[in-house]
Amino acid sequence: MEDKAVIATVVGAVIGGAAGYLFFTERGRQFRRQLEPALDDLARELSSFRGTVQRAAGVASEGWKLLNDALGEGGTQPSQFPGTHQSSPF
Repeated sequence: MEDKAVIATVVGAVIGGAAGYLFFTERGRQFRRQLEPALDDLARELSSFRGTVQRAAGVASEGWKLLNDALGEGGTQPSQFPGTHQSSPF
């Protein structure tokens, strides 16, 4: 139990130190200014990627639907030779 408390304290100190550096020092502010456009670009790319994945999933879903429809209709087509129990003349 003490190990978890020590780990939590260290992690909290590291996060606090990083936040202090980023928000209260000039070099930290410069770093944030450089980082923000890169993060905006990353967010746009991830959003675009998500849209691409959603479109691909839609296309795949439609493909499966068409395949299932084609296979499902194959077994329910009316006989080519009504009145007989044959499906083929051979």
